[in-house]
Amino acid sequence: MPTTHAPETHGPGHAIERLIFFSDAVFAIAITLLIIEIHVPHVHPPYTDAAFLRALAPLGVEFLSFFVSFFVIGAFWAGHHRAFDCARHWSPRLILPNLCMLSTVAAMPFFTAFSSEYYGYRVPSALYAFWMMLIALANIWVQRLATSPPVVGERVSKAHCRVIRQRGIATLLGTISAFAMALIFPFAAQMTLATIPLWRLLLQRIAPPKA
Repeated sequence: MPTTHAPETHGPGHAIERLIFFSDAVFAIAITLLIIEIHVPHVHPPYTDAAFLRALAPLGVEFLSFFVSFFVIGAFWAGHHRAFDCARHWSPRLILPNLCMLSTVAAMPFFTAFSSEYYGYRVPSALYAFWMMLIALANIWVQRLATSPPVVGERVSKAHCRVIRQRGIATLLGTISAFAMALIFPFAAQMTLATIPLWRLLLQRIAPPKA
């Protein structure tokens, strides 16, 4: 007789732990590779203070892009952590969306380097913001599954799940804003990602979570 597999309990060594550990590793590698794309400048002798400062000056844009991408990827990792903190049961449906999200995160060092190398130009800036949109969409997909039955824990409140989902939507709206800004004012595209907390506050005001 065919057997049906009921959702398994979340515990040590469980498939959810393996998925989380693998995800954390990808986030850590991607966030570390961001700095590898910034190369030490070549300084021509004589090695004066002015010579070093002139060599370092062009790296300002690259470090700006590094910090923006570092904290945005960190925010995605935090959202991933919050969502899976609600998960108590394993579902094979988690694998594909989680892999999709991790693949977009893993590619961020390239898009960060490309946009910083050609900072202020429309195509690199728009491509950077567009890739962020893809991460945000995959993030929403993962969050929905992790905060819905049969994966979510029975004791996790609906209000808490709603807050997590609102955060994901706010991030998507912030990346859409950055993409729109990249088409008009490419120099300001990355800075527009700072609107994500504002979108979060707006969503909370429009639809406050209820217990």
